Amino acid sequence: MPYGISVLLPLCLWLVNGLMDSWVLPPVWGHTPDTVTTERSTSSAQAIPQNSPGLTIRSVNGESSFLAPTVSTKVTTSVSGLIVRTVVSQTFQNPSSDWAEGIYVFPLPEQAAVDHLRMQIGERVIEGIIQEKSQAKNTYEQAKRTGQRASLLEQERTNIFTASVANLAPGEAIHIEIEFQDTVRYDQGQFSLRFPTVVGPRYIPGTPLLPHEDHPQAIGQGWASNTQQVPDASRMTPPVQHPSHGPINPLTLDIDLAPGFLLDRVTSPTHPIQTTTTPGGTTHITLANGSTFADRDFELIWTPQASHQPQTTLFLEEHQGDTYGLLFFLPPQLLQTGPGDIAREVVFVIDTSGSMAGASLVQAKAALKLAVSRLTPQDRFNIIQFNSVTTSLFARAQTVTPRSIQLALSYVERLQAEGGTEMLPAVIHALSRQPEHAHLRQVIFMTDGLIGNEDELFATLHRLLGQTRFFTVGIGSAPNGHFMRKAAQHGRGTFTYIGTAQDVQDKMQRLFVKLEQPAFLDLALDVPYDGQWDLLPTPLPDVYAGEPLMAVFRARTPPAQFAVSGKQGTVPWTRVIPLTSGLPRHGIAVHWARQTIAHLMDQQTATSSVSQADQAGQQDTLRMAVIDLALRHHLVTRYTSLVAVETVPARPEHQPLHSQAMKTNLPHGMQHEAIFGWPQTATPRSLYLLLGILMLGMAWLCSRQLTRT
Repeated sequence: MPYGISVLLPLCLWLVNGLMDSWVLPPVWGHTPDTVTTERSTSSAQAIPQNSPGLTIRSVNGESSFLAPTVSTKVTTSVSGLIVRTVVSQTFQNPSSDWAEGIYVFPLPEQAAVDHLRMQIGERVIEGIIQEKSQAKNTYEQAKRTGQRASLLEQERTNIFTASVANLAPGEAIHIEIEFQDTVRYDQGQFSLRFPTVVGPRYIPGTPLLPHEDHPQAIGQGWASNTQQVPDASRMTPPVQHPSHGPINPLTLDIDLAPGFLLDRVTSPTHPIQTTTTPGGTTHITLANGSTFADRDFELIWTPQASHQPQTTLFLEEHQGDTYGLLFFLPPQLLQTGPGDIAREVVFVIDTSGSMAGASLVQAKAALKLAVSRLTPQDRFNIIQFNSVTTSLFARAQTVTPRSIQLALSYVERLQAEGGTEMLPAVIHALSRQPEHAHLRQVIFMTDGLIGNEDELFATLHRLLGQTRFFTVGIGSAPNGHFMRKAAQHGRGTFTYIGTAQDVQDKMQRLFVKLEQPAFLDLALDVPYDGQWDLLPTPLPDVYAGEPLMAVFRARTPPAQFAVSGKQGTVPWTRVIPLTSGLPRHGIAVHWARQTIAHLMDQQTATSSVSQADQAGQQDTLRMAVIDLALRHHLVTRYTSLVAVETVPARPEHQPLHSQAMKTNLPHGMQHEAIFGWPQTATPRSLYLLLGILMLGMAWLCSRQLTRT
């Protein structure tokens, strides 16, 4: 063999091997190792996947094995007007002959006010108490060490929580009840609620933290390592059951719907349901399929009869000497407008990362084609796609012509899902170029939102938005609702969920109505007195066609009336609302506290633009304000947790305790290999291929040179 070939061929083979590995080895976001830790044991352990509902855990030397805990969930919801009260009952079952700790990461609605935790052991019920997060963690760990049964509920993100249950006896079941409050959503004649059931795999960008950089309380048992950009990644990436092993985590759901008006219809686009109506007018909803698992969001939609179209509703509650109010106000009907009345520059941004592979990308492409086909000749537009890299159809927004539309439709048809979710460059690209003409600029962002660095995205939106309006379209069976809602809020837009292919036509049609018509601007609540008046959100947001203004307030001495004012385009309008029209309703104070905490957390994001010294002081002040509110209203937040401890130890001191991060399902419609089997970015695969070709070329040139000599 010529010398050049003999020297370079092994290197070429190594590069080709690296290329092949990049196709099949982990991962886009990380890997999903099944691991277990055992207290009072020094032997490492590894989980061996089984097809049975319980996961068999065996030590590496094979001397011991046990079944990991399992969890099942029952959701009981009561809807009264605009207020939603939900109890999530989680049953932790220990099928093994060993003492166990179960750690379960799960989602809740992004605006949920979580205020109760109960632990039931047999006939005994232990009510959870609210404590600062570190104190609650210490309380739980102390109980775990001493053998007491204990449960801990922690917030990882606004919509991601961790429930830990310690000292499950062999064969024992412990029931955990988590109670929260939320509000319904209204959009163009329809009310809805959405309940998430599974945490989708998050894309985790950034350099992994070294062990000495990790805070002990930030270390979790997830499949991802903590990084500089996502320092809590290991706490929000629960291990994922491979679909070939069958679904886990069974789910049942019961809803009592008492909206306060006659209903035209009740439907769920995500699950088959059964409905019955009581003589008192309450509609009872259950899941029609008895074998339902936690692998997708549940959505319920109810439509009032035409004569009961809501206009203004005010709910009031007296609590600890203050008056709390929740206002639902539907602005006047829009002026007659339609497509073509507003010149727009529309930038469509579509997520083509690995998590979008399968049904999600099909839905996103269908939605994008519909949106492009609605553009008019006076509009300008562009399409941006992102995965590991960001690219665009045009260098800058182009005028709508038959040719540009055809180019766009062909471009959309060729989109494929691969790589990681590098969202930040796409957001910067979409917002960095302000319109060159007098157009209303709108960014339509289509994604599942499954990222770990949401705060970084929110800060970028805050910095670059300008006069642009930012709309989000949540795609897939389990999108990141926190990101979708907050990004739209920061961007003065609105958000839309598309959970199934059947949703595309209806949901996009509703979005088009908002995009193509003027918003209600400069909204304000005018109060004719100088007393204390705490109003949220502040400032009031723009409101789009068919959407209500929902505001909550606290007043020491409430006024006899107040006025809602604003502009519809350039036309001013005002509506006076007497306080005597308010209906008494429990839960308004909790809702105000939850919205106030969310406002304080938003201020923390905004402090990223100030100096480091000022930022530290402001962050500490905001943190203490959140803790004070949370302790007074018994709420779980980023800084407070609920903990319940049984007083009498149950586990004998000599018995070891096995700790296990409990698996979740892959969200329905996602492709496991597209997430956990592809490279993190497009770079390694392309780089290996390029280097391999170059090396082979060099080897060929060297061999020819040696042959000539």
